[in-house]
Amino acid sequence: MKPYYEKDNVKLYLGDALEILDQLPAESVDLIFADPPYNLSNDGFTCHAGRRVSVNKGEWDRSKGFDEDFEFHFSWIEKCRRVLKPNGTIWISGTYHSIYMCGFALQKQGWHIINEIVWFKPNASPNLSCRMFTASHETLIWAKKSKEAKHTFNYELSRKGNWSGDFIKKPGKQMRSVWSIPTPKPQEKRYGKHPTQKPEELLKRIILLTSNPGDVVLDPFCGSGTTGVVAVRYGRKFIGIDFTEKYLKELAIPRIEDELKELPLLSGIRETSGVKT
Repeated sequence: MKPYYEKDNVKLYLGDALEILDQLPAESVDLIFADPPYNLSNDGFTCHAGRRVSVNKGEWDRSKGFDEDFEFHFSWIEKCRRVLKPNGTIWISGTYHSIYMCGFALQKQGWHIINEIVWFKPNASPNLSCRMFTASHETLIWAKKSKEAKHTFNYELSRKGNWSGDFIKKPGKQMRSVWSIPTPKPQEKRYGKHPTQKPEELLKRIILLTSNPGDVVLDPFCGSGTTGVVAVRYGRKFIGIDFTEKYLKELAIPRIEDELKELPLLSGIRETSGVKT
């Protein structure tokens, strides 16, 4: 299986995640971050940059009905289980449209859920209908293959690291399960916008705290490449998969290329095993 893009410790694959996951070696990945389709493209509307816009993101995000949607989530999670190392962990991000299906699939397959994280967005867009509470968070599930697995958690870094910008995280105190992190900064969208792009600060926290330098990080729905950017920045290897060539070609690859160019500069100042971040 030939990658769509390969350079240094980065491999990007173009195609169906279900098919490509089947071709990756078993137990070869240390950490998985997955941001699967939320299936919320229902012809409704939302607010973006102060304007009313459609919630539709593409056919890939349109629901096919409960049974088929659940079958998809069950399948990709099962395939991720095969490629994950015995002590590896998986992170899944979602809203109420998808996260409960993913959580149920994890439980059905025998995973052990370590934590549920609430990602609070202090700059979330307002609700235009004024008939419900403003959606201002997403849920992340962190899980391992079995309760007995010895997962990676860099506790001292979580407690003493520099997590400035999060008013909930108190210096020197344990990190809680609610994280206050703004949506992506303009610089992170310099090559264009992805409809479900995650902020680098969110992936920085996940990658630094639940993997080690040299580990292999996999994102089966890598979109704009944020997971790859942060993995490269902190000395991890990266495998990304996406179904849409436009996102890989115009967003993920240019962003990762920029990060690879910075590596000689970063290597002199980065501390991947200490508490400075």
